Amino acid sequence: MADWIALDRLLITAQPGRDIGVCDGIAVDHVAFRLRVLAWRDAFSTAEGRDWALYFDDTVAFAAALFGAWHAGKRVFLAADNLPATLQALQPQVSGFAGDLSADYQPLQATAVADDAPLEPLDERACELCVFTSGSTGQPSAISKRLDQLAREVDALQAAFGAQLDGAQVHGTVSHQHIYGLLFRVLWPLAAGRAIQPRRFFHEDLVGALAGTDTVLVATPAHLKRLPEQLDWASLHGRLRAVFSSGGPLPEDAARQVRQWLGVAPTEVYGSSETGGIAWRRWDTDAPPWQPLPGVQWRIEEDCLAVASPHLETSDWWRTQDRVEALADGRFRLLGRADRIVKIEERRVSLDALERALREDPEVEEVRVLVLQGQREQLAAVVVPADPALARAGDSARRALGQRLGTRLAQGHDAVTRPRRWRLVESLPINAQGKVTQAALVALFQPLLPVPVWDCREEAEATLRMTLDPALRAFQGHFPQAAILPGVAQLDWAVRFGRQAFVLPTGFQRMDAVKFQRVARPGDELTLQLQWDTERGVLTFRYTSVHGVHASGRVVFADAH
Repeated sequence: MADWIALDRLLITAQPGRDIGVCDGIAVDHVAFRLRVLAWRDAFSTAEGRDWALYFDDTVAFAAALFGAWHAGKRVFLAADNLPATLQALQPQVSGFAGDLSADYQPLQATAVADDAPLEPLDERACELCVFTSGSTGQPSAISKRLDQLAREVDALQAAFGAQLDGAQVHGTVSHQHIYGLLFRVLWPLAAGRAIQPRRFFHEDLVGALAGTDTVLVATPAHLKRLPEQLDWASLHGRLRAVFSSGGPLPEDAARQVRQWLGVAPTEVYGSSETGGIAWRRWDTDAPPWQPLPGVQWRIEEDCLAVASPHLETSDWWRTQDRVEALADGRFRLLGRADRIVKIEERRVSLDALERALREDPEVEEVRVLVLQGQREQLAAVVVPADPALARAGDSARRALGQRLGTRLAQGHDAVTRPRRWRLVESLPINAQGKVTQAALVALFQPLLPVPVWDCREEAEATLRMTLDPALRAFQGHFPQAAILPGVAQLDWAVRFGRQAFVLPTGFQRMDAVKFQRVARPGDELTLQLQWDTERGVLTFRYTSVHGVHASGRVVFADAH
């Protein structure tokens, strides 16, 4: 297409003066960006192994490393974040890491390169990338993408929206470490010649970042729902070219609010990591239907949407789990997820229908319903109450709201098909992509502490016994091959139970003589002995069991005399 600029061709024949963005506070034009790509290509070329994981905070630095890895023939894995649990899960799958990571992971460093170093064209079918699903309905899974798939998706975005965005800078609240941010904040802007802003913005500095130039905002429903009313959004009117939203359904109220405050109707893009982009709609009116992106074919199979497009790995049809209604003009409406129909005690239950019923309750602002696994499967609900004070209230007030909601649901749902467990929160837990994940919801129902049985609670010493329930949150995501109790959890529990037994100062100063001598596993019964020295401000702890001593040490508090 006429407006499409082949990025790889531009890298080979660098054009001075073409702005790319800002990296490490320094303006980067096309020539400087090409040198960064060359530096990373040389670094990856000398590194062993094919598969490498990348994590960068700076989007321009990330883009240079990504293309450098591809030019060195590497397959790139995108780490969703740089948290220890994420990197530990990736470690067996990759040869090494590059980016903003702890020195423990020995991240690869870019090398110096000569200005006239050659750069060969990329083979789009040979360049691969692994992204991870958000885990919104289960555990995240790796999805492989070739560069030719990503390039055709960029073609579709440019054909659908490119004309209105010429000359605009791209800002975002989403991470480039996920497929949506990768496309909208890296690949599409680079290919179409739009300058990239290197970091993610948040509400408190968003207006200042967007003001003064023509801009595009790439966001998610979670971010757009939380726009603070007190900011000067009117200053952006006329300069904000487009607001994109993806990663989940954009609520009608939020779309209407964006249109009013930001002066532009948000454009919602529908797709997934597996399928790529499928369709789009612009909220010029309420509840607009979906229009397929250029090159995407669709049909209905067993009430669900099926698609065929250049964004897929093959030319075969891919059936989604989204129920759909066809419209006469070639567009469609989404009717909810087919895979959110679950069986509880042989009864079919629609989680979508339960959530709709709860959202209609005046005491509910937002809600997610999920199935908790165990000896018996149970329905559970995570509720954001309309009155924020209820999320911070005592157990009795919180329990009373759950009972009221359950009673109202009983008018249309029997005891088996309505939630049995409830959690009230001030806001739903979201990840860096603005998505509510299944893992984060399940964690709200996992106990943080074991149930204590106190044998002794005196002024200066206390003893309690605890049985290590496998469902304890401390066991989740740690040492999956053989679950053991992490040392950091033992320290945390010692302080928490110490605060239940004694009046401890608020400030932490240091730990002394901490030793972990024997692992503790699910099912073990531990005895925790605590001693409190008021004068010295020292809490001494010791974990034992029939197996011997597990851990011991001292915690010193800062505001002790």
